[in-house]
Amino acid sequence: MSAEEMVQILLEGRCYPVSKKKLIEQSDYFRALYRSGMREAGGPASGGPEVQQLRGLSGPGLQLVLDFINTGGTGSGCFLGPQGEKSGGEEEGSLLEELVEVASFLQVTSLLQLLLSQVRLDNCLELHRLAQVYGLQDLQGACLRFMAAHYHEVLRSPQFPLLVTPSQAPGEASLKQKLREGRMKGKAVLIALGDFLGGPLAPHPHQGEPRSMLRYDEGAQRWLPLANQLPPDLVNVRGYGSAILDNYLFIVGGYRITSQEISAAHCYNPCRNEWSQVASMNQKRSSFKLLAVSGKLYAIGGQSISNVECYNPEQDWWNFVAPLPNPLAEFSACECKGNIYVMGGYTTRERNMNILQYCPSSDAWTVFEVCDVHIRKQQMLSVEEIIYLVGGCLHELGPNKRTNQSEDLLTVQSYNTITREWLYLKENTSKSGLNLTCTLHNDGIYIMSRDITLSTSLEHRVFLKYNIFSESWEPFRRFPAFGQNLLICSLYLPSETEI
Repeated sequence: MSAEEMVQILLEGRCYPVSKKKLIEQSDYFRALYRSGMREAGGPASGGPEVQQLRGLSGPGLQLVLDFINTGGTGSGCFLGPQGEKSGGEEEGSLLEELVEVASFLQVTSLLQLLLSQVRLDNCLELHRLAQVYGLQDLQGACLRFMAAHYHEVLRSPQFPLLVTPSQAPGEASLKQKLREGRMKGKAVLIALGDFLGGPLAPHPHQGEPRSMLRYDEGAQRWLPLANQLPPDLVNVRGYGSAILDNYLFIVGGYRITSQEISAAHCYNPCRNEWSQVASMNQKRSSFKLLAVSGKLYAIGGQSISNVECYNPEQDWWNFVAPLPNPLAEFSACECKGNIYVMGGYTTRERNMNILQYCPSSDAWTVFEVCDVHIRKQQMLSVEEIIYLVGGCLHELGPNKRTNQSEDLLTVQSYNTITREWLYLKENTSKSGLNLTCTLHNDGIYIMSRDITLSTSLEHRVFLKYNIFSESWEPFRRFPAFGQNLLICSLYLPSETEI
């Protein structure tokens, strides 16, 4: 058999020429056929070109597959269009299905493998469906990984509700659940965001430009730079709201150093190590609380305003929901068991002694409890039904009032939303309870607080941990920084991310 010998593939009365040598190399189906010794594997009886007949396949799909075979598998991507090209709609989807059908039938493994690198936003849902239909496990895995990395963008696709079918097997996770779980794969890593010095962040300092995003290496106990920096229009923003939703970090609102409030919203995707801008809020606001609850974001209050907005990532838009009963300043808030709790702060007239609860399903605020403890500027976090209040200022107004209360003590209190009991946990007397940032990470609350033991021209922070299980403070490291624009959070970073 010469390299130029051709085979005619007969399908529905039309012949498609293909190199016999390349056909055998690329198609497991034809390679097995020619090795089987069956009559169909024999040469032409009349001395004319050899003809192999196929039935039940798509002509356009067969042409695409044979074009790929004739080029020796070098025509990568030509059948799907250039990377980034807009989808051709139903026509392209139909052609993609015909391509996968023929490639699967003829067992053109190299083409099926090439599809793994051709997954895009405009075809990932269709490719995932086809991978399920034809049992292509590798392609299905590639689609799931891609869609998990682009989770919110995939949810916004018009095809998502059309191509996603309910789970058939009892207990089987839906596609949406699988994608969300896929975003949590990898290692949970502490991330710091803010205005950092180019000085001694670690035993071996990094020189050069100030870093705006760092990650903490717990093994080496060092802060290391992330490859991706803040968008330029976020660098000078203060008083913003931040929250983690579906392993995206959202930075919303705030004010610029010119004191102009903004409504813009940005999000950092650790799976892609990139920032993007999403829909802006309807209300410009700063010094407010941004919380993630049941797959949505809630922007609560702000300077002299009581309205509340809800962000739906599936539609990429904000809408107003039930407002706070009164505007609040210096209040604290967190999500707990699917509800929002707001504590402390001040109304326009007096201290806020109410614990407010917001139920997203009923879109209503209620007074959950009236207490004799007044708090302000606390950071609030929750684990199961327990709310932890870190730092800030606490004033007891009832008969059990303690003495020697100080705003410079770094304290942790807890509030049980079921028993409605307060517990006073251990204090850390050498740190300041004001001007801090904290996050839940693994088994503890990780805190960056101002170091009041130093009297230097620079603002220094200390980095420490409160273990919520042993109720104890663990060793800390000094963390130089300037200004007050500092945030820490916990995100899952995929192992393959370059950082």
